[in-house]
Amino acid sequence: MERESPGTLRASVGRISIEHVAAALRKVQSMDLSQKVTLIDELYIKQPNLLASCVVQAKFGADEHTVEFLINLLLVCYLAMNESGYEWPLISEDAQELQMGRIVGAVRFSEDLIDPAAAEAARGQYVASHPEQPLLALVVSQCKEWLRNRAHTLTEKESDKFVMMASMNMVNCIAHAAAQCRRAS
Repeated sequence: MERESPGTLRASVGRISIEHVAAALRKVQSMDLSQKVTLIDELYIKQPNLLASCVVQAKFGADEHTVEFLINLLLVCYLAMNESGYEWPLISEDAQELQMGRIVGAVRFSEDLIDPAAAEAARGQYVASHPEQPLLALVVSQCKEWLRNRAHTLTEKESDKFVMMASMNMVNCIAHAAAQCRRAS
């Protein structure tokens, strides 16, 4: 796969590889609390709206561990963005609202289909056409594991649906933002 020349804008095309996601996941898993706080401080400056979409979950009833789960997911996404060699613009609240509307529309569409095979095909098409498939796969995998743990420990809450929507919105905002290839140093 060829890379664009430095300074070229790309939107809605995969820029984050499996290798970027894996490296980011390893980095976050190896961080201590002070390293995570430092990274959160950087996120607050560079992507405050994405960070706010995690922190606000407490107002919707999410407990401290759930907010921590979502922030850790954001840290991995953010480091994967950095690993990619692209510079992402500030993801605005308007962009978040737009992507949330798209997610809700896609979910409603697949749920409204009467034929279960057609609904499954619609979900499969959504995944197959997603511009950042490795990042989407990570978020879906991490959310499935989180939900299994919640069910196993009988700690499921109504607010879990908001956490799921926030995690998917995070991926879609990253996927559909125009990112600029960084110049070689």
